[in-house]
Amino acid sequence: MEKISIGIIGGSGIYNLKNIEIIDKIDVKTPFGKPSSKYVIAKLNGVKIVFLPRHDKHHTISPSNLNFRANIYGFKKLGVRTLISISAVGSLREEIKPGHLIFPNQIIDRTKGRESSFFDDGIVAHVGFGEPFCDCLDNIFSQAAFDLSIPFHSKKTYLCMEGPAFSTKAESLFHRSIGADIIGMTAIPEAKLAREAEICYGVIAMATDYDSWHESEEHVTTSMVLETLKKNGDTANTMLYYIVKKIGEIECSCNKALDSAISTDKKYWKKSSIKKLGVIIERFLKK
Repeated sequence: MEKISIGIIGGSGIYNLKNIEIIDKIDVKTPFGKPSSKYVIAKLNGVKIVFLPRHDKHHTISPSNLNFRANIYGFKKLGVRTLISISAVGSLREEIKPGHLIFPNQIIDRTKGRESSFFDDGIVAHVGFGEPFCDCLDNIFSQAAFDLSIPFHSKKTYLCMEGPAFSTKAESLFHRSIGADIIGMTAIPEAKLAREAEICYGVIAMATDYDSWHESEEHVTTSMVLETLKKNGDTANTMLYYIVKKIGEIECSCNKALDSAISTDKKYWKKSSIKKLGVIIERFLKK
C-alpha cells in the first residue's frame, strides 16, 4: 500500500473537501474496529492527501460514539505522519468571534470514559503530552492565515467536553474561569492517540458561536453552528489548499514520541499485544 504522509480529518460541516482530485475511496481494517467512513485518497493543490469525515459523510456518528482509535490507526496504516484536524468550536472569549479561526496549543480534558490509548494490554506506554499539539503545524497555520488575511487566534486553550449536548450556562462560565478559550467535543482523545501513533497533530478550529456564557448572544444550537459553517466553510478549504504545499515532510519530536515512552521491556511484550498494536510499534520490531 502506498504511503501518504498528510491526513485531514473533517469535523461538523466539513464532510468533503473542495478543489480536490479524488483518486480512490478505501476501507481500512484496524484491530480497533471500523473507522468513521472510507478514507478518501486525493490530490489537493497537487499534493496527495488522505481525508476522513470524522462523523461520517452524513453525520451519523456523535462525538461520544466516535471510534477514535480506529480512525487514527487507519491514518497511521496509510502512512500519515502529519494530521490536520478541522473542527467546529464554541468561543469562550469575546475577541474570538464566530467565523474566526483558532489554532490551540493547549487542551483541557473534560470527557468521560473514552478509549484514549492504544496501549491498553500487555505493553505499557506513557507518552509526553505537555505540549499536546504540534508546534510545527501551529506555526504553519498561523503564517498561512496571516498571508491569506484570515482573522485568527493562536496559542489558545481548547477545552474538550463530552457532549453531545452543549454546555449549560454554569458550565460555560466555569470553563471560562479555568482558562479555556474555545470548547469542542473531539480533540480528546484524538490528540493523545495521534501522539501515541507518532503523528504530528494540529487543529484548525472555526468558532461558530459563543457557547452559553455570553449575555447578549443566543445560546448555541445545532442550526446556529451549521449556519455559521455554511457561511465560512470556504475559509477552511482555502487554508488547506494553501498549507498542504507548506507542510512537506515535517520532522519533529512528535514523530519519535514513543522513543522514551514505552515502559515494558521488549522481552515481555505479548504476541497478542504486538499483533494488536501493529503499525503503532512497527518501527520498534525492526530493531
